[in-house]
Order: sequence, then structure tokens, then C-alpha cells
Amino acid sequence: MNIKSLLLGSAAALIAVSGARAADAVVVAEPEPAEYVKICDVYGAGYFYIPGTETCLRIGGFVRYDISAGEEGSFDGARATDHEDGDTNDTWHKQARFTLKTWTGQETELGTLKTFTETRFNFGNGGGGVASNLNGGDNTAVSLNFAWIQLGGLRVGKDESAFNTFIGYAGNVIQDTLVPYGDFDTNVVQYYFDAGNGFSAVVSLEEGAGVIGTIDSYVPHVVGGVKYTQGWGAITGVIAYDSNYEEWASKVRLDVTPVQNLALWVMAGYGTDDNLSDPTYAIPAGGRGFYKQWGGNWAIWGGGTYTINEKTSFNAQLSYDEDKNFGVAANIAYDIVPGLTITAEVDYIDEGDSNWTGIPAGDDSAIGGILRFQRSF
Repeated sequence: MNIKSLLLGSAAALIAVSGARAADAVVVAEPEPAEYVKICDVYGAGYFYIPGTETCLRIGGFVRYDISAGEEGSFDGARATDHEDGDTNDTWHKQARFTLKTWTGQETELGTLKTFTETRFNFGNGGGGVASNLNGGDNTAVSLNFAWIQLGGLRVGKDESAFNTFIGYAGNVIQDTLVPYGDFDTNVVQYYFDAGNGFSAVVSLEEGAGVIGTIDSYVPHVVGGVKYTQGWGAITGVIAYDSNYEEWASKVRLDVTPVQNLALWVMAGYGTDDNLSDPTYAIPAGGRGFYKQWGGNWAIWGGGTYTINEKTSFNAQLSYDEDKNFGVAANIAYDIVPGLTITAEVDYIDEGDSNWTGIPAGDDSAIGGILRFQRSF
């Protein structure tokens, strides 16, 4: 073999090896297909599928700012200690709130699987519109107001009492508890039934909350309710058993829509208070339990919403109980742009015999007002 043949053979071998390596280097894996978020319209607007699952999710909430002022007892005023002389002054009551809500839904062989959560973050000089002796602003509270799971008609978790949620809250006013109609926060085990013809019902086992409301044994509070809904409106009744004091409370409500832009409602409550009035129990004056929050045995609330135009509504509520506590709340709500509402409200409370409204000694009434800005999303 001559030198020329040797060189040619070596070159051919190098080219073959290089070609093999080059072929190996250019092998590229197929790209994974992109997965886009898909709209889920089964449960209403705003839901989307969580990628890779059959679960639909919605995220929402609101940012709110309240500015209020008034006399103690109206729930709109606040008190502060003067930094120079130590006197007690009236002052603004301010509160900012960010509320985050989530909803999920998924169809299963046992029915719709749903969850709902609501968490509130607050900053203000006192909480919840109640008169305060605090000075300055503070991060007053972070609260988990709702966190429940529901499969079909069965719901478990943190909710508000069915004594209020099933029958409905007391109107579209901000201060709707000038005469209170029942406590709210509780853990629940509930079952909802809907016949599909306008008739529905609920049974709720509840833990209660607070010193007065939290159950003191394995026996839960019990709430039951029935509702009949038609085009003219609805009639609803609820009854509650307070296991701590072995007392009963009930409410009946009528909702009607006489014309397209007017919705009216009236609600009456009655509760027993034999044990609630027992001085051996640490109960505020007036005999109030977790459900029968009003003074005396009976109370009545009424009001409505008049839609002035597509952006403006007028809302009002009147309330009165056997202990002669009388409350009036009225507001105008205006949608500045979609998602941004400003509400101006005036509130008045006349104290009866209970003396638990927070009105200072020597006064028998209080008036206040509140301006609310809310961006909902």
C-alpha cells in the first residue's frame, strides 16, 4: 500500500466517524404542546379550568374604604383620647378592607363538588364600624369568614349561620344590625335540599362562636329552614335551637317585587329567653343568645331597594324590638363606573330598655353617617 492510498483511507474513516457524531448531535426532542387556560362557563362568569384538571376556579373580591362619623351607638362614630389633656374626643372612624374570594366547581358522580373561601384584611381605628377608644390606625384584624366544602347538598366547614344565610340578611344597608337579627360566624355541617319547583330546605348543625355562642358540650346548635320561591318573590322560615341555654329562636320573612324596579321585604323574629335572663349566666342585659340577639322576645325588620336607574339605587331599613330599640338606616348607592360603587348612608338608633346599643349614659339616641368606596372584581 502506497502513502497516497493510506492517506485516502484515513480521511474516509475520519469523515465517517465525524458524520456519525454529527448525526447524533442534531437529534432534537419534539416540543411539548402548550396548554392554555380554558374558560369554564358551567358555573357562571369568571370561571376557568385549572390547567391539567377538570376543576373550574374563580378568583374575586373587593377593595373597600369607609369614612364615617357620628355619635356612639350609631356604629359610625369613634372615640379617641386627646394626646395633650387626656380628654375623650369624637373622631372619624376609618377602615380599609381587602377581601379575597375563591370559588371552585367540579362535576362528579355524586353531584357538584364546590368550595368557597373568603379572607378579609383590615386596617382602621377600630373594627366593624363599632365605636372605638383606640387612637390612630392599626391592622385591626385578618379574618377567615368562609371556608367550606360542598358535595351535592352536603356542606361542611366555616360559614355564617343558616339562621341568617338561608333566610337572608336585613337589607342592602351598611349598618343592618342596629337591631341585631342573629350572630354569624360558625363551623357547620349542613344539608341543603332543592326540589326544583321553588321549594327548598336546610338543616344545619352549628358550633357557634364567641363566649356566648360557642357550644359547651358535644351537643351542637341546630338550625332548620324552609323556603318557597316563585316569580312574585319568596316566603322563608327558620328556627334555631341554642344548645347552651336550651332556648329557641325563629324568623319568618316575606320578599315581594311589586314592580320591576322595586323590591320589598319584611322579617319578624321571636325567641324564648327564660334561661338567657337567668343572672347565673354571663349574658348581657336584655337576654341575648347566639340566635336571639334582639331585645325582648320579638322583633321586626323591614325595608327595600328602589332602583332609580341602571347606576343608582336607594336602600332603606327600619327595625324595632320588644325592648323599644328602634333603628333606621338609608343610603344611596351609585356605580361610578362598572365595578366601582360609592355609597352614602345615614344611620339612627333610638335606645330602648336594653341599654346594650353602646349609646353613652344620659343619651337615648345616636345618629351617624358613612361614606363607602368599593371596587369589586
